[in-house]
Amino acid sequence: MEITKIWLTPTEIWVQTADGRQASERFADYAALRDASPEEREQYTLSPYGIHWEHLDEDLCYEGFFRHTADDIEKIGSVL
Repeated sequence: MEITKIWLTPTEIWVQTADGRQASERFADYAALRDASPEEREQYTLSPYGIHWEHLDEDLCYEGFFRHTADDIEKIGSVL
């Protein structure tokens, strides 16, 4: 998977693939990222497989951003 863009919002980290797909992970779902300051969240490094925050001891793999299926999204929507 080729990631061409990564960006942060106040609540999420987003990735975009070479074919234009976009996905995000919520900081709230990861204690180290949830509790980190915006400055700490910006201190990441990239590898061919994911994003690493050495000082927070946290890693997110690119594949994980796209693990949700259409059925998962539909189930989440019906609960809300």
